Amino acid sequence: MPSPATQRMMVRKLLSLPIPMLRLMAGGGVIYQGGRTLDPRLQYLASQSRGAPPMTVMTPEEARLASAMALAVTGGDLEPGVRIETLVIPGPGGDIPARVYRSDNQDPQAPLMVFAHFGGGVIGDLETCQAFCSILAKTARGPVLSVDYRLAPEHRFPAGLEDVLAAYRWAKDNAGRFGAPAGQAAIGGDSMGGNFAAVICQELKKAGEPQPALQLLIYPWVDVVCESASMTTYGDAFPLTRATLDWFAGHYMGPGDSPADPRLSPLRAKDVSGLAPAIVVTAGFDPLLDQGEAYARRLKEAGVPVAYRCYDGLAHAFTAFTGAVPCADVACREIAGLVREGFEGRIA
Repeated sequence: MPSPATQRMMVRKLLSLPIPMLRLMAGGGVIYQGGRTLDPRLQYLASQSRGAPPMTVMTPEEARLASAMALAVTGGDLEPGVRIETLVIPGPGGDIPARVYRSDNQDPQAPLMVFAHFGGGVIGDLETCQAFCSILAKTARGPVLSVDYRLAPEHRFPAGLEDVLAAYRWAKDNAGRFGAPAGQAAIGGDSMGGNFAAVICQELKKAGEPQPALQLLIYPWVDVVCESASMTTYGDAFPLTRATLDWFAGHYMGPGDSPADPRLSPLRAKDVSGLAPAIVVTAGFDPLLDQGEAYARRLKEAGVPVAYRCYDGLAHAFTAFTGAVPCADVACREIAGLVREGFEGRIA
């Protein structure tokens, strides 16, 4: 089997072919659903995935390996001028591995952002969103702390959430160590990481603690039993299906956990006023589309400053496709630019 580097080069070359040829190789035609057209490169990648066994028939260990191998092919390169420091953070279940991304153009006034990767609380690690974290550090000009939180089913809810909350509190106390303003931090994540970020803002409010400087929620999973239209329209989308969400939830939650618990489903919280300014991002071809949009709407109605963006032609997990899908790379840079605006107080 070719090395990951060789596979990545081959995929990039394939995806640079003319769009009509890519569509033909993907089975022909255009994928149009719910008033949206899927990016042709994602259409091709989806067609190539059809013969692979779905995650739902795998063990968590097998799913982690399969995901890591796939993302090694589609992921982007680190941004030039961004350096990485590995460290461990004290957590409720022991040391938490982490990485800090710092750019050579860092703004000393930009807060440190704590970032939690996607993966349904079951898969993913520090490699999952590495390219995106470097884009974030470079474009938003603030350090990024990526957290390798505990995963289910070995560590079910709320273990991963508690790790990210502990990392956030540690980051706020140690921000000056990374050239950021002391005593403050931002929080962000994608999918389950977005769930954690949303929940942490709510938990800090309950505890009477100051809000983060900003919350970044990228295609967040904010209701674990949502029955919105997008769960049907995009229920078989690539790379996240409704069946996969059910598989994640089955591993993440324990038998006594209630899906209505706002720490599992922050969209179900009764009051979302007074939370940190938010950037909420969704993907068009994603069963989670409606709930991300609904959470952005609820925040705005509660008086929280919100910037909302939907990338209609992209799919879930696009932060890990920056090396294969140019539109995903553009979207990630736009999101990082929004974070920069958020740091400057320009979210209305």
